[in-house]
Amino acid sequence: MDYNRIVVCRGGGDLATGIIHRLAKAGLQVVCLESEQPSSIRRQVCFSEAVYDGETYVDGMKAVRVKNMEDILTAWQKREVPVLIDPKGEWIEELKPVAVVDAIIAKKNLGTYKDMAPLTIGVGPGFTAGSDVDVVIESMRGHNLGRVITKGAAIANTGIPGKVGGYDKERVIHASGAGYMKNISKIGDPVEKGQIIAEIYEDLSMTGEGVPVKATLNGILRGLIRTGYHVSKGFKIADIDPRKEELENCFTISDKARCIAGSVLEVICGKLMEENSSLFFGRNPDEA
Repeated sequence: MDYNRIVVCRGGGDLATGIIHRLAKAGLQVVCLESEQPSSIRRQVCFSEAVYDGETYVDGMKAVRVKNMEDILTAWQKREVPVLIDPKGEWIEELKPVAVVDAIIAKKNLGTYKDMAPLTIGVGPGFTAGSDVDVVIESMRGHNLGRVITKGAAIANTGIPGKVGGYDKERVIHASGAGYMKNISKIGDPVEKGQIIAEIYEDLSMTGEGVPVKATLNGILRGLIRTGYHVSKGFKIADIDPRKEELENCFTISDKARCIAGSVLEVICGKLMEENSSLFFGRNPDEA
């Protein structure tokens, strides 16, 4: 096993999946660490779905749920992405990766620290480069999206989604109360403002009268948390794209994820070149 090619990505949501996809395409051996019950909204483009279904495909790449090192090695041999249930990152010590990428996008650090690997990267707000991680990647849409930060932090979370088709906060739906999701619509469906796309039930049996979840605008249902997931009041549960002509976007990695992924790959390649200068340049510069 070539430890110089192993990268651990904490998280398997849509941004993390874009990162994993890019790194794996570049020839790195990536392991995705997820929680026992991932709460991904854009499920059609999230490797985290392998936790529930055993396997999933995103942009032609297969991810599989694994349990041990043998499973991980088998997945790599098949050019698949191994997904481990490991929210605490306990597998990192055994895997000895060259880099750890925290792309949980929790808006805070849930336990990633610099000593986890020779290179640690935090995506978005909640990390400070030079303190808890080596590098931070900006995740806020705009001129600085994907910027590599080597000192300091990313732009603080505003709580307002990026503007798409002229809409920002209106396109994201939050739970009006706690309970279990029961979906009526599915990702990719066209929806109209006021249409009931799901219901929330107090009990997992989902009997009786549920609380309706209504579309906030006309468009395409871009993301929807899975049926049976227990949500708390205010929890993000759905995402609508007002551009009805953008149906394909529901099933492909986003421009934002690809931009961030490129920056992560840049940082990791820089680290590998630094550590293996003789491999890239034919000799060790110190011996010149």
